[in-house]
Amino acid sequence: MSIRIILADDHAIVRHGLSKLLEQEEDMEVIAQSKDGYSTLQMVKDLQPDVVVMDIAMPDLNGIEATYQIVREFPKVKVIALSMYSNRKFVSEMLRAGASGYLLKDCAFEELAAAIRVVVSGKAYLSPSISEVVVENYVRNVPQQKDSAYSALTIREREVLQMLAEGRTTKQIAKRLHISPKTVETHRLKLMSKLKIDSIARLTKYAVQEGLTLPEP
Repeated sequence: MSIRIILADDHAIVRHGLSKLLEQEEDMEVIAQSKDGYSTLQMVKDLQPDVVVMDIAMPDLNGIEATYQIVREFPKVKVIALSMYSNRKFVSEMLRAGASGYLLKDCAFEELAAAIRVVVSGKAYLSPSISEVVVENYVRNVPQQKDSAYSALTIREREVLQMLAEGRTTKQIAKRLHISPKTVETHRLKLMSKLKIDSIARLTKYAVQEGLTLPEP
């Protein structure tokens, strides 16, 4: 029986390239592709895959947040992070979110295929460079930051914060989250109060620092 895979990445060329390679594996099947966290969540709900290969930097809902929600709602689905970022912040938050694997995009395809088989068997897989980051965290006994966005804010607050930081208007956010513009404004005010931040510019800076979104190139 084939391993059923969803590819989540905001770059179409990456998704299509990986899909072609994975389809050549006799025991793997790419059942869907998504370009952001929200569509990934819906596809997981509808299709119940075995594995989601997840990029971290995606618009509207990032890969870390999407992983939190997938693991909480669909614990049998395994998530593998496939990212260009190896810094401690991204790795730590992705693993805390419940990812079963973390690889860098410059890895060989054979490593990704092996990682998929490993996580489906119930084990974790970390690429060698990522393993060094994880080991270093334990050696240094780095505690989870109590003021991290992933501990200080609710899921909805993080969703609103990411979209505010990415320049979405109140109406756009309301439509995306299926809530009223007034509710979006309430979340924005709560964010500013909770974080003691008094401007959208500083909210944006905070969102970038916490890995909720990336700075514009």
